Amino acid sequence: MDWEILGTDGQKPLQVSEVHISNISARMRLILLGFHQIHRRMNLGLNRQQKIGGALSLYTALTTQQKLAGVTALSCWLPLRASFPQGPVGGANRDISILQCHGDCDPLVPLMFGSLTVEKLKTLVNPVNVTFKTYEGMMHSSCQQEMMDVKQFIDKLLPPID
Repeated sequence: MDWEILGTDGQKPLQVSEVHISNISARMRLILLGFHQIHRRMNLGLNRQQKIGGALSLYTALTTQQKLAGVTALSCWLPLRASFPQGPVGGANRDISILQCHGDCDPLVPLMFGSLTVEKLKTLVNPVNVTFKTYEGMMHSSCQQEMMDVKQFIDKLLPPID
C-alpha cells in the first residue's frame, strides 16, 4: 500500500466531504469519527478499493474552516500529507483534539503509517491534543479497549449539556 494512496483523483471525494461539513451549523458540537470499517466504495483511480474513513476524517478536520470538537482516526494514515505546511495549520482547528488508534498487527495499514501520521499531526496541531494509542495483537479491526478509548474521548470532548 502506498503511503500517499490518495493522489489527484483522491481529492474529489475529499472536496465533497468539505461541502458536507460546511453545511453543518457552527453551533453544533461535532466530532469526526473515522472508522476503518465504515466506508463507501469509490473509484479513486486505484487498482483496488480502499477503506478511507479514518483518512478522510483526518484530512477533513485539518482542512475545514468549520470548528470541530475533535476527530478520531482508527487504523488509518494522513492522505496527501505533502500538501500540508511544514508548521502548524491555520484556521479553526489548530487546537483540535485528535485520537488516533492503531493495531500493532495491522496487515492493511501498517503501524508505521500510523506512527508517521501521528508525528506529522503533532507538527500541524497542538501536539498536546494528539493522542496515539496502539493495541497489542489487533489487526485491521477494532477491539473492546479501542471502543472504550473512543467513548472516553467523546465523553471528554462532548460532556452532557445541562
